[in-house]
Amino acid sequence: MALQGIKVIDLTRLAPGPYCTMVLGDLGADVIRVEEPGGGRMARERGGESDATQARRRSAFNALNRNKRSIALNLKNDDARDVLNKLCRDADVFIEGFRPGVVSRLGCDYESLKAINPRLVYCSLSGYGQDGPYSDLVGHDINYISVGGALGVIGSQEGGPSIPMNIIADFAGGGLHAAMAIMAALIARTHTGQGQMVDIAMSDGVGYLMASMLSEYFVSGTVPTPGSVTLNGGAPYYNVYRCKDGKYLSVGCIEPWFWSTLCRAIDREDLIDGQFDSANSERVLSELRSTFAQRNREDWWVDLRAIDNIAVAKVYSLDEMANDPQNIQRKMIVDAGTLNG
Repeated sequence: MALQGIKVIDLTRLAPGPYCTMVLGDLGADVIRVEEPGGGRMARERGGESDATQARRRSAFNALNRNKRSIALNLKNDDARDVLNKLCRDADVFIEGFRPGVVSRLGCDYESLKAINPRLVYCSLSGYGQDGPYSDLVGHDINYISVGGALGVIGSQEGGPSIPMNIIADFAGGGLHAAMAIMAALIARTHTGQGQMVDIAMSDGVGYLMASMLSEYFVSGTVPTPGSVTLNGGAPYYNVYRCKDGKYLSVGCIEPWFWSTLCRAIDREDLIDGQFDSANSERVLSELRSTFAQRNREDWWVDLRAIDNIAVAKVYSLDEMANDPQNIQRKMIVDAGTLNG
């Protein structure tokens, strides 16, 4: 495994941090999760949740914390801090997910741990980073994708911004970027012999993911809005279509040869020449909606799947995703059991 022999101390709580260390653990790192005794404030203040809700939350917790060991420490206690310091003396990575200032009060800020272990790669993962006017603000994925610019381009022209699941900031902008930065810092350490501080802001990560769209904006001066540009619902050749049974197909026929093949396959050759005609895009979109609504999704899929050079896919619910033969063959879903068997 690529990270075998790398010891990680994980002092994170909510999804982005555990997702980061899950990635490191999947790659072979020895991750030790430091938990608050009794589950902490979140556990205490969720006492009224139903059994079903608690079961769902535990399943998500198990997934994010696979391949990890754990220890419960109350870091407001001096003895617990001593234990944490001992863990960090030979650690390679330390990651925390608090707002700026909290780790200093707990005695595990970068300078304190650097004095113990100069080779330590120290990652602070937060919503807005360690500096800036928003650094002390609380928030969640929806707030970070707002400031990072993503939420303002997701949705429809009629309905405004549409709230996605917490994938963009929490997992991509936060967790994955943190894992990537940590591994880069570990490589740098092989050259310098020294660790470093890694400051990851989820709002920064979202902005980084928006690089291509930002570049287009800087060149054109046009501010994209929900459903107004090619890749966010503004084009008929890159859109989703509701079928007769209420299920959806996604169409990504950007290339003219993909588009023409699709139009012929659905018996709408009359639409081929209108692919890039922005003046008629609403008409073409309406025509395609009417066409796809005439048959069930599976019937469309069987016919279109048999033809080369048509970029279409079924829009899956999670149960469909988990049972799709492509995802099964690629082992995206495996039965690993739980702590309770």
